[in-house]
Amino acid sequence: MTEQENELRAGAGSGRDGDGFAPRVRLRDRDAELRSVEAAVDRLCRGFAAGGTEIGDLLAFSGRPGIGKTSLLHEVRRIAKLRDGTTVLFARGGERQFKEPYHVLRQLLQPLLSDLEPDVFRQVMGTWEEVVGPAMGLKRPKAGARRLDPQGVRDGLDYVLTQLAPRRAPMVMIVDDLHWADAESLSWLAKFAVRSGELPVLLVFAFREDESDWPGATQEFRREILGLKGRKHELNRLNLNSVTDMIRAELGDKAEDAFCYEFWNVVNGNPFEVVALLDQVRDQELEPIEENSRQLRELAVDATGMTLKSWLDRLGASTLRFAWACAMLGTDIRIDLATRISTQSTEGARESIKQLRKQRVLTQSPNGNLEFVHPLIASSIYNTMPDATRLGMHGIAAVEIENAGFGLLAASRHLVETHSGEGDDRIVKKLRRAAVEHQLIGAPEAAQRCLHRALKEPPADEIKAEVLYELGCSALLTDPVATVNQLKLALDPDEVPLRPELRVDATFRLSEVLAHSGELREAAVVCQQEARKTEDPAGKQRLQAASFMWHAFRKSEEDGPDRSARLGEMCLGLTGREAADRAVLAMRAWDLTLRGAPSADALALADEVLDGGRLPKGLGWTDTTWGFELPSMLGLTYIYNDRVAQAERLAADAIIQFEVAGWSGAHRGFAYFLMGLARFRRGLLAEAEDFLRRAYRISERIGEKLPLAWDAVGVLVDTLIARGRVAEAWELANDFGFHPPYHATAMVLPDAASLYGKLLIAKDRYAGAAAALTEAGAQLEVRGWHNTVWAPWAGHLAIAIADDEPERAREYARKAVGDARAFGTASAIGAALRLQAQVEDGQQAVELLEQAVTYLGQSPAGYEHAVALVDLGAALRRVGRLEDAQEYLYQGIELAQHCSAEGLVDQARRELANYGLRPNRLGLSDFRDTLEMLSGPELDVARQAVRGLPPQRIAEELGLDISLVNRRLAAVYRKAGSGPDGLATALGLPQQQREGEE
Repeated sequence: MTEQENELRAGAGSGRDGDGFAPRVRLRDRDAELRSVEAAVDRLCRGFAAGGTEIGDLLAFSGRPGIGKTSLLHEVRRIAKLRDGTTVLFARGGERQFKEPYHVLRQLLQPLLSDLEPDVFRQVMGTWEEVVGPAMGLKRPKAGARRLDPQGVRDGLDYVLTQLAPRRAPMVMIVDDLHWADAESLSWLAKFAVRSGELPVLLVFAFREDESDWPGATQEFRREILGLKGRKHELNRLNLNSVTDMIRAELGDKAEDAFCYEFWNVVNGNPFEVVALLDQVRDQELEPIEENSRQLRELAVDATGMTLKSWLDRLGASTLRFAWACAMLGTDIRIDLATRISTQSTEGARESIKQLRKQRVLTQSPNGNLEFVHPLIASSIYNTMPDATRLGMHGIAAVEIENAGFGLLAASRHLVETHSGEGDDRIVKKLRRAAVEHQLIGAPEAAQRCLHRALKEPPADEIKAEVLYELGCSALLTDPVATVNQLKLALDPDEVPLRPELRVDATFRLSEVLAHSGELREAAVVCQQEARKTEDPAGKQRLQAASFMWHAFRKSEEDGPDRSARLGEMCLGLTGREAADRAVLAMRAWDLTLRGAPSADALALADEVLDGGRLPKGLGWTDTTWGFELPSMLGLTYIYNDRVAQAERLAADAIIQFEVAGWSGAHRGFAYFLMGLARFRRGLLAEAEDFLRRAYRISERIGEKLPLAWDAVGVLVDTLIARGRVAEAWELANDFGFHPPYHATAMVLPDAASLYGKLLIAKDRYAGAAAALTEAGAQLEVRGWHNTVWAPWAGHLAIAIADDEPERAREYARKAVGDARAFGTASAIGAALRLQAQVEDGQQAVELLEQAVTYLGQSPAGYEHAVALVDLGAALRRVGRLEDAQEYLYQGIELAQHCSAEGLVDQARRELANYGLRPNRLGLSDFRDTLEMLSGPELDVARQAVRGLPPQRIAEELGLDISLVNRRLAAVYRKAGSGPDGLATALGLPQQQREGEE
């Protein structure tokens, strides 16, 4: 019998058939499963041929060990490869390799990605090349690269598959032994399976369902996999007739029915056990007759429960050692590596392989590497290794894999399995280096395994704290609790102290994680205490500044004005413009903004921080010295000081840099929030809603009700109110719990109580709004924060109490205007005046709103301007100035439409309709209105088009790219309401003779 026949007969082939067509496997009792496979592949191919793209599906096959899952997937591959143009990708999890990061995904994707043409590769990768490339083993991380966030790698893989699948469609992705997939691969596969229907991809999984067959680290993913929607098949045992046929095919027709029946009972219809027991029966030369049936159970124990003695008897010591080396390597076993790990000669290894193939333990793949005939055999052999032998051979494997050029990443899974307690400095050094490399490909858990093992070695006393520090930092993006614990140990006074610069950094990292978890007071205190003990001036300044920063983000503090004064003094003492000095300036700019100090002062400091309009070196979004909070403060400063465009540039840089760095957690979530807040301030409400929802989704993915979630939900509620969806805003706030007492420790951006009071007013709950806003005002006044854009509590409180306490309402409204004027931005003054007008009547209200419209027209606050226009129109109507009212209402409608403020549009139209005015303009009064709508560059293009020049000639005349000309022409035609022939008339331009006409 040939080796391949043995493999297929076992129903557990390796599944590696190279690039050619796989031979057909005879599968027993699998007709329903095969029909499902044929139908799924057929649907995929027919759907793609018909132009479909969202045609993906999921096939899942589960069953106990040895039931024939691998043989079935072997047939899936054969069926798929018979279809012209189909791309078939295959990978397999390994019991020994489930701790090897991205092991499964590299098998799936690396061959296909590495074969792409360079230009196609760049298109497929997009901006994710420096994230996905290292993770998939396609390239080494760049020099100076930062650690990758695992979620960033997953996001990058999503993008790559979205680009790759249509180019190589229809695509069939097959993963065998999914229960042994590494956590990094499995976390992506579980999520990708949910959305695979959006792509021309058929996913095929095979796995064991039983909880005990999945490693503890992947139990969460097991539940996700079991919960997936798709076509699921649980493979049943073979029936009596199938097992009888297998017995008689092996032992001849003389096998008696009673013998076959007992055989079937003993193996419980398991294909792998059928073949294993048949081997025993044949080796023992047992006659297949009824009287020998009683011996089958004893033989079955020997067949499936092989002990060390059993394998020694069967293989001999030398061959078994080679088998141990193979079991240690797992899958796709290189012969040269197994030879060196087993310490055999080339000739000895050749004899071992020959014996192992003869004993149906190993098979050879088309690429020349070895595979176990079945994973159960590999498990059995590995588990017979004596402890000392296993530890020693893992040590040899680590050395040989590194010597073979596979690097520390591949060697590290063996290093962590070696004997500890010897205090080998070389092992510690290698494990620390491996941890760094794991973090550079987005595998922090693997890094932590290396560093935990380094601590067990143990490291020398003088570097133990450094290893603890590295261990804490390795979990920074994924496990805040672990980070806090390890960094506290690293800073433990009972340990040999960290080097001063590392101690400062460890303290900052600890404070950063505490702050992100909402423990802002503890974060500030940690920095204060360490600053007192720090002698280095730069380190001391860094910790002092961090302490100020965390205090600023607290929900409440005991000495806000005093802290602000100390920060001001610290700024006065700065002598240079190094990163640390600029960091302090950024904090002071934000502090002045919150305090409602003159905007010009805050902006002057903020501009000093930037270098040519960009963040300086050392304060970048991905800089680890200061974290992303410092540039975030700068962005917030610009947002609330009417420099929204600058804030948007910073937020856009943040999103791109976090994507490139592969940081997709709280960092990118906050960047989305910052962009959403900037868009909201500009009045681009639809865009704001999109960015804020993205931020909220990321926050919920990280943890429950983190400060980022409060920030996103607060501004999202405000956005929904502005769009007229008050009921939706109310539902969101209630579902999330956006109401007092808000977040326990962290300040919400912007002020939560002011937002909540505004929501209550929108729901006509004035008493509740008055209570919430009164309390907010009291807290903010104590803290010395008077910014009316950040916290417009006074203006909204005036509205809430206007009916019951009109004089008190006017006092609050005047206070808000006074604070806004002290701050000095056009949007602050305009918004405060608009709110003041709501507690005044008649001509007084009109005058206030006319001022508000003037101020807001000079600000970037588009939505606030639209509201003021509509309010002014309504106020003018109330004093009888209908013609003026109509014009302002029309202007308000146009601006509100631009802002996607549908509720405001409806309000203005009702105001017009109720008084017999047209709810919409009849049209532009003359061509001058159209000309005013065109930008300067659009008008330049329009003038050339009126001459009759084609787009290519216009591009040449103006020195522009043709695509830019086409975009500007499209805008011109849309705004003019005319095509090329009527353009001159629509714009009031003289009709010129078209070129080429006489």
